[in-house]
Amino acid sequence: MPTFGTPISLDVTDEVSVRKRISRIEPDVIVNSAALTDVDKCEVDPQLARDLNSTSVEHLAISAKESSCFLVQVSTDFVFDGTTGNYSEHDRPHPINQYGLTKLAGEEAAKNCGEGRWSVARASVVYGWGRPQRPNAATYISDSLSKGQKIFIVKDQYSSPTLNTNLAQMVIEISERQLPGIIHTAGATRLSRYDFALGLANLMKLEKKLILPTEAGNIEWKAKRPMDSSLKVSRAASQLANRPMEIDEAYCQFGAERLA
Repeated sequence: MPTFGTPISLDVTDEVSVRKRISRIEPDVIVNSAALTDVDKCEVDPQLARDLNSTSVEHLAISAKESSCFLVQVSTDFVFDGTTGNYSEHDRPHPINQYGLTKLAGEEAAKNCGEGRWSVARASVVYGWGRPQRPNAATYISDSLSKGQKIFIVKDQYSSPTLNTNLAQMVIEISERQLPGIIHTAGATRLSRYDFALGLANLMKLEKKLILPTEAGNIEWKAKRPMDSSLKVSRAASQLANRPMEIDEAYCQFGAERLA
């Protein structure tokens, strides 16, 4: 049986606490997936977004450097403005909202670990089971359609939907191998939000007529959204054994995990 560590509670916004804990534990790798991911909340409370998405990463990076450990910072496709899509790791970020700005600042903070001692794993529209307190794109669609409720889904916003368990496998591999630099760990298929919803409904044999197409301009968001933040995943596909999943494979895995 594998041996697991003892869970601890840690306020990552408290630099003193972070440095004390990390120096005491002396980990080989730190994987930071803590973040404020509510895009509209980031817009209305930018200080909270900075605290959780960037300042906290500064504390972790300093601690990682002091303890000579590797830092994996989980990030987002929202560091791009969405004007072109299919972004590679070499494309220059240009966020258009506070969420993207603070997550990009977190990426820059991770680099303070030193050359070859950090990795940034960018995902896109992460979905999957396991967090009932806050629905994601897939669980919202599944729950709403299962209840016979109509839902409006934008047809002009594109991304690379990422199954959470596939993302976890990729991040674990990056951590174990300590692969440095930026790597896009998103799903391998570019889809509109509407087409993603249709495919999911088809898999789960739910009523697709309940999915009503709309445009992003009709949604009253507080923060701007990139229209096409899809990510190119060729590096992950070529270097990782746990490769980014094509959408049909991810749908099947999502369905199997629901049964499990």
